Amino acid sequence: MFYWIAFSKGWSGHPVCRKRYHFIVRREESGLAMDGYQRSCSRCGNQLSESKSICQCWSSAITVDDDSEDWVHRQLEDLTHLLHGVVHSNGYAHLLTLNGKEGGSKFLAGRDIMDFWDRLCTSLGVRKVSVMDVSKKYGMEYRVLHAITKGHPWYGEWGYKFGAGSYGLTEEAYQKAVDTISGMPLSSFLFQGRGARTHLQAIIAFYQSLSDTPLRTVKDLFSFLLSLIHKVRKQLKPGTSEKPEFSTSNVLGAWTSNDVVRVQEAIIKVLLAAAGEANWVTRRALKGAMCKSASPGLLDYCLKHLGGKLAANGMVVVSHYNPISSAVEFRLEPSSLVHNGFHLNLNHPSEEQIVCDLKSLYESILHPDTMVNFKPQAMWERLFDSATKLLDCKQFMKDYEPDRIAAENPSAIQLWCHVELSDRPKDDLALPPELVVLPLNATVADLKSETTKAFQEVYAMFRRFQSEKLPEFGFIEDSITLRFLVGLSASIRIQGRCRAKHGLHRFRMERGMEKWTVDCTCGAKDDDGERMLACDTCGVWQHTRCAGIDNSDAIPTKFVCMSCLKLYSKEYREVTNFCCETNGDLLPSTSCKEEVVADGPGIASITLPFSVG
Repeated sequence: MFYWIAFSKGWSGHPVCRKRYHFIVRREESGLAMDGYQRSCSRCGNQLSESKSICQCWSSAITVDDDSEDWVHRQLEDLTHLLHGVVHSNGYAHLLTLNGKEGGSKFLAGRDIMDFWDRLCTSLGVRKVSVMDVSKKYGMEYRVLHAITKGHPWYGEWGYKFGAGSYGLTEEAYQKAVDTISGMPLSSFLFQGRGARTHLQAIIAFYQSLSDTPLRTVKDLFSFLLSLIHKVRKQLKPGTSEKPEFSTSNVLGAWTSNDVVRVQEAIIKVLLAAAGEANWVTRRALKGAMCKSASPGLLDYCLKHLGGKLAANGMVVVSHYNPISSAVEFRLEPSSLVHNGFHLNLNHPSEEQIVCDLKSLYESILHPDTMVNFKPQAMWERLFDSATKLLDCKQFMKDYEPDRIAAENPSAIQLWCHVELSDRPKDDLALPPELVVLPLNATVADLKSETTKAFQEVYAMFRRFQSEKLPEFGFIEDSITLRFLVGLSASIRIQGRCRAKHGLHRFRMERGMEKWTVDCTCGAKDDDGERMLACDTCGVWQHTRCAGIDNSDAIPTKFVCMSCLKLYSKEYREVTNFCCETNGDLLPSTSCKEEVVADGPGIASITLPFSVG
């Protein structure tokens, strides 16, 4: 029984390129030294740090064992780099690592690093870039948060789109999942019977009351919380006020200033009545007490601006946010206890509390493993399914070529050359075309020569490649001027041969030539980067999750897929029926063969009444 976890996917079906260019921006504190790489003095054997080239036993500079190969390999595997991208010689690339301030950068934000990478790819003429999006924000999967609030992942800000979905996920299904969750009404979570209000409902209700605009959907709610975090951080930067002020609209709309004063005075009377108990009064309780005196909209406006108002006895209204109940609370305090007005209107949470509430909402609404249950069940199932699909989509891709479709150059011939091997099936290789630029007087022979050179330089398997003919034009002389044949720009097929057959097999694909068959119940037919295992009987691969094995569980020592189990059960039933026949009467079987099928594919081992090859 075998299994794999693939961490990078994108251009694995392409032939092996002869060169790969790694672009790395290391952490600021790592400098240029080969940190952690130890060398030994050739004279005394003492260990030297990478920054020292002189040993104490020598009086001058020495030559030490400077084999830095291990150090280079460690750099390629290091996940703490601010940026690590690799570009293949055929123009296809992978973004492997990107770490902004939350990932360890002291000065550069993730957006700054991504801007640099995007400009670098444009300057280098990169054709396509793939990325495995496992980015996190505040400890949450940021691709999910960003998709809900913006309609696309964070990398989508730079043109990255759906590349390949795990577990048979299609682009259409992914977009439908985004739309389903984004448009889910918050009322689905708020109105759940007559029971006590849950913590989730309290959080939703609080931020609805804090917002100037109605929060009706999941998208509205998460967008508002993310904007609050941004606002708090912006206002707490050096040179700004220490106290974040959540501005609210001063437009009264259908209410007059007299209406506001009247309602606020009535609210203060309620607080005066409760002042003897010295307890905080929740915003919800005040709204309940005043529900017959004013409209909900007017009450919300008055409560937002209640902090700092004076009562008739000279006391001041003070408000604060209670993180336990996720509610704003009010009470009256003597003006002498209120210093500089700082505690008058703290009806907003701190940045830490907003992040905490955001995590709670994420776990309750967006993460399938911790999602709260609610009614109707059909809506919950739709939300659960959509959230699972968002988590399953990690592979995104940007195509730079549409942005670089160059206009015809009157001083050169530009041809996209599609190479085929004449002794191989047409679809045997997933070979991208190469752009060949020739002078205006170039001939067919020049095209063959440049195409041969281009593919020899790019791919390892084409080191002995030789262009032979243009199948679309039949037999033509090599001396014919190319411009009269194809014009200044075109896409053209070229057939040729590789004299060295060994390289054709060895370097045929980046992922190697191991043969496997993927046939999973989710519809996947190829490796998608998720954990898989193979059936010990038929050898077919499928996802561990689809086989009923949780990703956190260990792989069983023995695994037989459901197809083989059903086949064995059918054969066993036929054998049992045959053995139980007596004089034409079929005796009832006491076998538990049904249990073999019911156990499913997640069992660690099975016992069958016949041998398994």
